[in-house]
Amino acid sequence: MIFAVIALSVLIAYFIIENMFVLHRRYENFGGDVKVMHISDVHNAKKGTDNRKIYLAAKNEKPDLIFITGDFVSRNTTDFKSAEILLNHLCETAPVFIVHGNHEQSLPPEFYDKFRNMVAESNAVMLVNNSQSVTLKNRKFHIYGVQQEYSTYKKNNGYKNLDKFSVQDMISAVGENNTENTLLLAHNPLWAEVYSNWGADYAFCGHVHGGAVRIGNLGLLSPERKFFPKYSKGVYKIGDMKLCVSAGIGKIRLFNPPEIVIYMI
Repeated sequence: MIFAVIALSVLIAYFIIENMFVLHRRYENFGGDVKVMHISDVHNAKKGTDNRKIYLAAKNEKPDLIFITGDFVSRNTTDFKSAEILLNHLCETAPVFIVHGNHEQSLPPEFYDKFRNMVAESNAVMLVNNSQSVTLKNRKFHIYGVQQEYSTYKKNNGYKNLDKFSVQDMISAVGENNTENTLLLAHNPLWAEVYSNWGADYAFCGHVHGGAVRIGNLGLLSPERKFFPKYSKGVYKIGDMKLCVSAGIGKIRLFNPPEIVIYMI
């Protein structure tokens, strides 16, 4: 009995430390010379005062680009001050590109306006079914941001019979892709085959929170209440595309440390 109590106490302590204090940096080297920092699913997490652990990590890493792939805030967020401070610090470090997650999409109208104003008043670039090109180290990159309908996440207050997202939907949203060095920001990784067939070279996603609980290399649960989601954390090769999925920073998790990801592309 005493061993069970000790084991449970250790597990609880690990859970608290992991969720409240840890911020892991994961590195993925694809052989290029452009450094991208990937931040996702911050939600209402607090990694130091006003998330100073996150922006100090950015200052230390000195990335060329910072991508925020949605759920920077949560649907119940009413005070955006901490998010604003973090975003402004990140913008001081490198060009920041941000897309909506399903939580931003489901903010009440008055708070969604606050969120949009916060982003607009920063130097961050909000991509909503559009793109922007940047040249870094003599290489031109085309950065796209796609946003699916909210009904692909939740429909009729449930997770059954969710709407699909096709290549034609992708083309209707952002146009056809006939360029090289296409970097796609998309909150949801579950449409990875669509992104690949559309022609993305890299797709940066979050949403699944690493599967909440990780069992070895597998994530246990997706936000859609599905067990063992196909893409939960890491880099996946799909056709000619690399799918880069961050486990994110916020939300309750176990054996799945909050993370930022650094890519060399």
